[in-house]
Amino acid sequence: MRVLMSRHSEGWEHTYLPHAEVAIKKLGKESGVFEAVTTARSKLINAKDLAGFDVLIFAATGELPIDDSQKQALLDFVRDGKGFVGIHNATDAFYQWPDYGEMLGGYFAGHPWNEEVTVKVEDTQHPATCMLGESFKVVDEIYTMKNWDRSKTHVLMSLDNNSVDISKGTREDHDYAMGWCHEYGEGRVIYTALGHPDELWEQDWFMEHILGCIKWAGRLA
Repeated sequence: MRVLMSRHSEGWEHTYLPHAEVAIKKLGKESGVFEAVTTARSKLINAKDLAGFDVLIFAATGELPIDDSQKQALLDFVRDGKGFVGIHNATDAFYQWPDYGEMLGGYFAGHPWNEEVTVKVEDTQHPATCMLGESFKVVDEIYTMKNWDRSKTHVLMSLDNNSVDISKGTREDHDYAMGWCHEYGEGRVIYTALGHPDELWEQDWFMEHILGCIKWAGRLA
């Protein structure tokens, strides 16, 4: 399986991205599951180049300078049966492109908590979360979402509201999913909100989680 990781940043650039780029290439080699190509630009997001990949990992930020044909190629890539893995800041992109938000499932609305939190695993059998137990603690930058609806996706993990000052939240329903997945056309979309701290990308459990996301998106699990 061939995987393309795009970490193009327009505006804020997360410090974890170089670590993630190295870690995902290493994960592919050590697991024997996939070969990774990584890029900090968006030139490879076009119909011709995407045809050579099975999964697109997106850790991009902002309004990326891609044209309408590239946008269509990205959507068609997933709709026609390929996989899309969104990591952390993937929800903090393309606010002016509603089809992207619909495909991914929502947009970043804020990060009121940057601290140790408890995460509830809502699906302990899924390939992306089966290694996490029923709950776990993690230090991360916790995103809240807008244009996100639990009924439109399958929630894999969510914030344990008892572990934070919930009054800082941005949603009236205080439903803060931290991972979800769904079908999009014939393809698969999965998102994990985790990944902000550089050191997470050196943790075995986290890399198992990322591998599970990739395998599920690529229909290998």
